[in-house]
Amino acid sequence: MTIDDQHYIDLIINGDTNAFAILVDRYKDLVYTLTRRMLKNREEAEEVAQDTFIKAYKSLGRFKGDSKFSTWIYRIAYNTSLDRLKKNRKHFNDVAIDEFTEHQVKTIDNALSQLENEERNQAIQKCITQLPSDDAFILTLYYFEDQSLDEISKVIGLTPNNVKVKLFRSRKKLATIMKAQLEPEIIEHYGGETN
Repeated sequence: MTIDDQHYIDLIINGDTNAFAILVDRYKDLVYTLTRRMLKNREEAEEVAQDTFIKAYKSLGRFKGDSKFSTWIYRIAYNTSLDRLKKNRKHFNDVAIDEFTEHQVKTIDNALSQLENEERNQAIQKCITQLPSDDAFILTLYYFEDQSLDEISKVIGLTPNNVKVKLFRSRKKLATIMKAQLEPEIIEHYGGETN
């Protein structure tokens, strides 16, 4: 069994700065993936991921443990990415989603669940990179980190109900992209009829 994060946090607070390397190692891949989803640029994502860990280290004394450490660090990554986006004043075009119904979103989900895990992950990853930053971030937490609505709401600072709405909209955008990208036969074969 792996030693929980709080053990290392306590060590760091008590002066063992080397223990922070263990937390960095544990979360660096996902923090980078999240910042990459937000910023759409490798160099910037790497810088913001580093900034995330610097901020986390400096404010570790304020981590109260009322949420998981992972939730806390994802929130720092999210806010640091948002700050960078504001600084860059980059705007991404939203995907048109009006023509998609809830039934069609479920159809895409069904199709995805039928794909082999590896294929499914690659298909989602590829399509997520084309989404606006916010949507890419929330779907990464949802699909790849299995974060609950409550956990995601703590990360991005919205109520669970607002997260549910945002998640639904993000999935509709993803469905639009996937419909255009994936072989239509896959959707038809696995997803059943669409209305």
